[in-house]
Amino acid sequence: MTRLINALFRLFLIAVLVAGLIAIWEQIRGNSLLSRFRRGDNTTQRIVLKEITALGKLELVKYTFKDIVEHEQVNTFLPNANAILIVEGEATGCIDLTRISATDIVAEGDSITVQLPKPELCSWKINHDRSRVYDTHFSFLDQSQLVSDAYRKAERQVRQSALDGGILNQTRQNANQILRPMLERISGKKVGLAFRE
Repeated sequence: MTRLINALFRLFLIAVLVAGLIAIWEQIRGNSLLSRFRRGDNTTQRIVLKEITALGKLELVKYTFKDIVEHEQVNTFLPNANAILIVEGEATGCIDLTRISATDIVAEGDSITVQLPKPELCSWKINHDRSRVYDTHFSFLDQSQLVSDAYRKAERQVRQSALDGGILNQTRQNANQILRPMLERISGKKVGLAFRE
């Protein structure tokens, strides 16, 4: 029985020591003590052009989001690591004009009807220049993975928030406000826009 108590006591001391070391590491990392010993950075890059692609997507609306992301990584033995990020993201709604064919343009007398492809969410991303890691806790083993996972979840949320916020309907409205007057001025005829479903 005494051996069991001694073993448990030693295990408890080791756990307290590990927790203390973790707390000290977090304090050192949080105060940027290690950055005082850095003299600078050296970067070498070799960029190779990989591909050239013709684009025909007309961007008609951009949504910008600001979010506070709290991401927690649940661990089995160690304390749960978490990160708090202040994230700015953007999503763009567009119409792919390369999908318009001659059969999509119908002229009848003094009016023209143009059948446009359905609006789409053409891009969504996190603006890393305007986003930052606010705080992390217990991420001493793999902080980069923790932050990367948090950014990835935030990017998915930007996409979903744009769709929930009606970006496709706004793209449709902006197409009517921007394209229709321009096409009427060019053609000199009344233009109607319809969208494929």
